[in-house]
Amino acid sequence: MAVLAGCGENEVAVRRAGILGRRLAHVSGRGVRESWAPQGTVLVTGGTGAIAGHVSRWLAGRGAERLVLTSRSGPAAVGAAALAAELATAGSAVEIVACDVSERVGLAGLLDRIDASGPRLSSVMHTAGVLDDGVVDRLDTARLESVLGVKAHGAVLLDELTADLDLDAFVLFSSAASTLGGPGQGNYAAANAFLDALAENRRARGLAGLAVAWGLWGGGGLGESSEVIRSRMRRMPMPPMDPQLAVRALGEALDGPDAVVTVMEVDWAQLASGAGAAGMLKRPLVRDLPEIRELSAASGRAPVLAPAEGELAARLAGLSRSEQERVLTGVVRAEAAVVLGHDSADGVQARQAFKDLGFDSLTSVELRNRLNAATGLRLPATLVFDHPSPTALATYLRGELIGDHPDTAADSGTAATPAAVDGTTATADEPLAIVGMACRFPGGASSPEEFWELLASGGDAVGGFPTDRVGISPREALAMDPQQRLMLETSWEALERAGIDPWSLRGSSTGVFAGGFTTGYGLGVSAAAGEGGSGVEGHLMTGNATSVLSGRVSYVLGLEGPAVTVDTACSSSLVALNLAAQSVRSGECSMALAGGVTVMATPSSFVEFSRQQGLSADGRCRAFSEDADGTGWAEGAGVLVVERLSDARRHGHRVLAVVRGTAVNQDGASNGLSAPNGPSQQRVIRAALANARLSAAEVDVVEAHGTGTTLGDPIEAQALLATYGRDRLPRTLHADVASSHVDWSAGEVRLLTESVPWPVGERPRRAGVSAFGISGTNAHVILEEGPPVESGEADEPAGGGSGAAGTAGSAGSVADGA
Repeated sequence: MAVLAGCGENEVAVRRAGILGRRLAHVSGRGVRESWAPQGTVLVTGGTGAIAGHVSRWLAGRGAERLVLTSRSGPAAVGAAALAAELATAGSAVEIVACDVSERVGLAGLLDRIDASGPRLSSVMHTAGVLDDGVVDRLDTARLESVLGVKAHGAVLLDELTADLDLDAFVLFSSAASTLGGPGQGNYAAANAFLDALAENRRARGLAGLAVAWGLWGGGGLGESSEVIRSRMRRMPMPPMDPQLAVRALGEALDGPDAVVTVMEVDWAQLASGAGAAGMLKRPLVRDLPEIRELSAASGRAPVLAPAEGELAARLAGLSRSEQERVLTGVVRAEAAVVLGHDSADGVQARQAFKDLGFDSLTSVELRNRLNAATGLRLPATLVFDHPSPTALATYLRGELIGDHPDTAADSGTAATPAAVDGTTATADEPLAIVGMACRFPGGASSPEEFWELLASGGDAVGGFPTDRVGISPREALAMDPQQRLMLETSWEALERAGIDPWSLRGSSTGVFAGGFTTGYGLGVSAAAGEGGSGVEGHLMTGNATSVLSGRVSYVLGLEGPAVTVDTACSSSLVALNLAAQSVRSGECSMALAGGVTVMATPSSFVEFSRQQGLSADGRCRAFSEDADGTGWAEGAGVLVVERLSDARRHGHRVLAVVRGTAVNQDGASNGLSAPNGPSQQRVIRAALANARLSAAEVDVVEAHGTGTTLGDPIEAQALLATYGRDRLPRTLHADVASSHVDWSAGEVRLLTESVPWPVGERPRRAGVSAFGISGTNAHVILEEGPPVESGEADEPAGGGSGAAGTAGSAGSVADGA
């Protein structure tokens, strides 16, 4: 093998001493002596591609009598006519032909026509090739075939179909990837290694054969075919070659005795420094090049290789855990910045996902390789996918270097520490603390305080349909059901209002339990995009799957507890809270986000319910009223942050309320799939009271579900009368006269039509909350005011409040509709 390597703008170094790297010639590019000259017809595959074009111009300039250029597109290729005219001006007869060299019949026919029309075929220049880079586990059969088909199979057919011809030259345009390898180019390296072997084989058979393993060509070569490749190559010590110098080197190689020659431009100083070439200097072929040794001798130091094994670990010794992670995060950010082409680590945010920073499968492997060199570790190729941000990766590297992995660590001292790690034991009946809450509700209520003010003032939040629903970008946001965005925003805000940095929960066992339903939003986006699409394809599935309502929150925040989306219609959010309570109490998760979201993205629900005569004519729900004429749909989102009461006190979190008990059941074989069932509602209320270890007399007020229908309201009211049976039903809007369909004398329950004071007594104030869905799933939750404020805590609850309870009922028709 010979190596021809560029030594500056106009120089080439020629080595013909195999891997020993012994120099036999070193000449100036301006004075390269080319004795080879083309005769007869020269066949150039690759058609009007950049490299084929440069080679064809060189051939024409050296007096080629006839040039036949082939490609799959032939004369229809962009620039074909202009190139043909240029070559003809230089004095060559030119023919541009549509021919796939990897297809035997067509290629054989072309060779026959050349032979019949003369002059004879004297030389073959096989420049055709394609790139389809990808890490090894992504290189499926199709991606292998796409690269090997043109390069390798095309070369085989050219070899077989010209074997009986006395050719002056048979040149295979190989790649330096076959000599040095290339990240993500397993298929491309294999195809070009085959070309190298084929050239040797032809020489052994007494035939002309030369494989030139090229480095990156300037002037539009394959290495400049995409910004991703250009960006990656800019970081390597092998800059693009001047095409004029490259074809001169080709002439020198044709005059030489070697079957395989590697030609590439090299920035020797950059290569010797190790910048952009992590791991390359470990290869004997590169390490033993004279230029590397000369530069090392001149500088008085050895080439920069990877740090000595254990060097980084020694640097971390004696530092605290936080300092170690800070140092390693800096290392990761610095290496990532080099890979991405940034001037400094400032362009790499520590908590941002590598995917969002711009990493793909190839740059991920490149970062892995650089970190291998920086740490002395042997890291997996899936490193960036397994640890998807600089901070997460730094934590992993710390564990590998120090031997202190998170899964074997003691108490980290954070609020996110799982119960199984922090040393405390969960109990099945321990109350849950609500330590944070956030909401987006009708009437402009974008916070709990604004929502309370809306309720306390008796505000009417019914309005027209929104007109700004589809103006979301970029493409993924356009394809994404707005419920996902609302759930994410509200979850983030709920954590902030709890005094918790959302990023601090990354890697914790925090769970997400979200109530939601399929809105049909994605169907509208697909229809608007039309058959041609709008660039959102590939985002629609995750953007509209109900499971991703919870999954996206976990993904963005890096939460590793359960992520569950619940759809039981109007009871979804309470069911989600019930599941969150069970998960936290069992120790399955250390903390949970629980809530729900509804966006009426299409009119289908309104139309369907209207046809069932279940929709109020003016959109106002008159729950338990004599004038009840149907429900009113609404939108909104609400999220609670819940954790065990003992954890809330231990972490110093403000307790806004306590979840004493929850219960969920089903109507079963009731009187119709969507008809509410009184006995089932009674059972779920009694189950929640039992779970809370309370009697009905210990609950002061109930927020009823309230359908606003003459069927649903009486059934629910009778269930409340049968269970609570005391003076404690909250006020609801638009219900001046209680429904005559309810026998209010059957128990001590009355409909509140005005706000009623709720004074603090000897025991905590408590409220029940009911919900049931069209699916038949019923839910009931018992809430209790938080424990007394301890010294040093604020006096006012984060959610506001005046001690007046009655208007909580007016929230029911709005929140349940949401």
